[in-house]
Amino acid sequence: MNKRTFMLICLMALLFSWICCEAESAFRYELAEVHSVAGRQGVCAEGGYYFVSGSGTLTKYDGNWMPVAENREPFEGYTLEVNHIGDIDVYNNELYLGVEYFMDGEGKNIQVAVYDSDTLKLKRVFPFRSDTGQMECSGITVDPDSRTVYMTSWIADESSEYLYMYDLDTGDYRGKMRMQPAPRWLQGIACDEGKLYVTGDDGDAERDEPDHLYRVEISEDGQTGSVSLEKTFDDVVRQGEIEGLSFDKENGRFLLLYNRGARIVAGMPTGFYEGYDEEIHEVFVYDMVRSDGVPISE
Repeated sequence: MNKRTFMLICLMALLFSWICCEAESAFRYELAEVHSVAGRQGVCAEGGYYFVSGSGTLTKYDGNWMPVAENREPFEGYTLEVNHIGDIDVYNNELYLGVEYFMDGEGKNIQVAVYDSDTLKLKRVFPFRSDTGQMECSGITVDPDSRTVYMTSWIADESSEYLYMYDLDTGDYRGKMRMQPAPRWLQGIACDEGKLYVTGDDGDAERDEPDHLYRVEISEDGQTGSVSLEKTFDDVVRQGEIEGLSFDKENGRFLLLYNRGARIVAGMPTGFYEGYDEEIHEVFVYDMVRSDGVPISE
């Protein structure tokens, strides 16, 4: 090993140890409920309803997590070939999806799609931009205050160091925000009180290592985001693959979608762990408790 390689390894180790030190948060997360759901990708909440995306499905649940609507053909109406939905968000009775054609760890035809939250049908698509450097779309969120749509990239290369931004009102591309330091294997994104939160599938399920939630604090010019570790998910049923997230603001709760049972290779389920003959998708519901010990819902 030459000196340059050794120094690079040491630098990466220091960076990893720094990002994995839990930063001070305004609240803590207390696990309250776990619900089995029909999709493996994303979750969001609005108006007393919950929405879950599979790779090729959309399901709407009532306040008791009972399904009330489903769309198993969500790719009707596209001009570009697509086959995959990532994490999702909802705003003003509309679902926002990051849609793409995904195969063997690579994505193309990435676009922002808007669906009706009642019918779960496609309403419109933002103009596709192929020159942004984005190589995949694993998640999407809406910040109504800044009128911005943010998208994440799962692929662990330079493109995943950025969050890609679109104008909520016009659909125009606004540019990209660099995360510093950048977490890897991003699976979902959510916005709460001016901060962004992303999930990283950076634990090794083979070694029973947990995945993580990171907080991204946006700079004044909106060009960079300072990243801190928010939570380590060592309280799930079994380590597997972390996915989408959402803040249920009406109830003061945090929602996390987690998959277990399937081995994941290049982003795709490939066989099962011992004791499983199917992949299980669950939403973990956390009460958000302020530093003074009072739940946000009170």
